[in-house]
Amino acid sequence: MAIQIKVPTVGESISEVTIANWLKKDGDVVKLDEVIAELESDKATFELTAQSDGVLKILKQQGTTVPIGETICEIEPGAAQAPQPPKAPATASTPQPQKTESKVSGGIKEMKVPAVGESITEVTISTWLKKEGDFVKLDEVIAEVESDKATFELPAEATGILHIVAKEKETLPIGGLICKIEITGESPVTEPQEKKETAVSASSGGSDKSYAAGHPSPAAAKILSEKGIPANQVQGNGVGGRITKEDAVKAQPSTTKPAETKAQPSQAAPVISSGGSRNIRKEKMTSLRKTIAKRLVSVKNETAMLTTFNEVDMKPIMDMRSKYKDQFKEKYGVGLGFMSFFTKAVCAALKDFPAVNASVEGDEIVYHDYCDISIAVSTPRGLVVPVIRNAELLSFNQIEGEVVRLATKGRDGKLSIEEMTGGTFSITNGGVFGSMLSTPILNPPQSAILGMHNIVERPVVKNGEIVVRPIMYLALSYDHRIVDGRESVSFLVRVKEMLEDPGRLILGV
Repeated sequence: MAIQIKVPTVGESISEVTIANWLKKDGDVVKLDEVIAELESDKATFELTAQSDGVLKILKQQGTTVPIGETICEIEPGAAQAPQPPKAPATASTPQPQKTESKVSGGIKEMKVPAVGESITEVTISTWLKKEGDFVKLDEVIAEVESDKATFELPAEATGILHIVAKEKETLPIGGLICKIEITGESPVTEPQEKKETAVSASSGGSDKSYAAGHPSPAAAKILSEKGIPANQVQGNGVGGRITKEDAVKAQPSTTKPAETKAQPSQAAPVISSGGSRNIRKEKMTSLRKTIAKRLVSVKNETAMLTTFNEVDMKPIMDMRSKYKDQFKEKYGVGLGFMSFFTKAVCAALKDFPAVNASVEGDEIVYHDYCDISIAVSTPRGLVVPVIRNAELLSFNQIEGEVVRLATKGRDGKLSIEEMTGGTFSITNGGVFGSMLSTPILNPPQSAILGMHNIVERPVVKNGEIVVRPIMYLALSYDHRIVDGRESVSFLVRVKEMLEDPGRLILGV
């Protein structure tokens, strides 16, 4: 009896996932716990493993959006791949035309926009893979449809002649009419096989490509978008020529320079002799980018966000790191970075100013007696914010180890939903990209976020003398609904004092 593999529960707020990539093909022999597919939600990408040994039967195709708990494939235990039937020998005689006549039943099947998610109210027709009047078969993919969370394929609900109602790029509500299928029994009269093969050979060079040729999978589309590479510049090696995640990872931007043009006599406007381009490119936002955009706009509209600034002399920390970094690395196996100092300083200050560690829940303020620190990590898919749990109880080496572990998983797309939810305060380091000063935006439902910036040697006054010190600007954005100006400024001053005297962090004073 075949074992059904269903979409597992991957997070409290996630109701559906998209099949980003099938790593095995239909009919392949798979082993227990072998990774067979990659699934992605609007928050993370995760792997799907085989639940037994056997032969894989794929029920949901790549790019399809599937609700939690629905069956996406089956595994037939102990079965072997079916042998391919021998091909019939070719004959010298001219093949006869296929005389199969269409059998029209007279019925019309109306295809409407299906329900694709609890919070989705409309979709857009992204691409028609079949044309008006084409013959289509039951369950054959005829179009690609997009929502604000994912792209999924639309299969034909009957066999017959396609009549398109909704045009490409048209937006329809759930239940809206997409197309009609004039139901027939079999395909219409076809041309002789020899002529058909000749036409295919002349038009496509004999290539065995389907509608998927040149179309990236959702995971591949996100990677290409981040790299700024158009899909038409990438060779697809997936089924039917589809661009897979691996193709996108290996793809490199084109280095071909525009051809030079001959110089023209100056009559009116100057003529550009070489280089330059006035081309434009439009790309759909990825699901993750759409989610980030909605959350950022929501924060600006629903919170009273303000930012306060200060500066910190980093010389004491830099001197301590220079003195002990080799011994620290040798003993604990991780480097001694700035993040552990900032995390410990923030945890100490949060104990003194609990409102900065709180959040708003309806008409109530929720205070936390622990410090779950969210660390912003930039990845090819976008910004993710994994959480260091109970950071106030961790040592310097434990914090550094957690930062390395979470950052590595984030860049590899392996973070789980649990690892990215539940933080009480955030730290973001724009300094690694060269930022001098910025106003970080809140990570809801948290009430504050600390922004670190680059370290620059600046002239400052110490004991009445002008000296050069490595200075970092700090920015604290906070929700003024529950954090007053006095608390925010005092919190940032406390962080500054502890960083400029790191011995206080070690002694806990």
